[in-house]
Amino acid sequence: MPAEDAADLATVFKALGDLIRLRLLSLICTGADGGARVGDLTTAFSVSGPTISHHLKLLREAGLVQPERRGTSIHYRPRSEALNVLADRLAAPPTHG
Repeated sequence: MPAEDAADLATVFKALGDLIRLRLLSLICTGADGGARVGDLTTAFSVSGPTISHHLKLLREAGLVQPERRGTSIHYRPRSEALNVLADRLAAPPTHG
């Protein structure tokens, strides 16, 4: 794996290495309308709104989610292409034998 690809993948794993961020991504990926509203995400955790915002920022910087303004609220949706690349990287190579 080239160094640049490894660095990108390490950023993604670092983002997913936190329990709150992993749960946030799960909630975003399973949201009823293809994502989740920040207000709904905030109420799902027992941490402050600024803490949730910080975790969402790290997921966004890792390329895993994308914010979208809908009226007066912000919705986060998964970046399918990034998740597909991650899934491909994690897929076990075929075994021979």
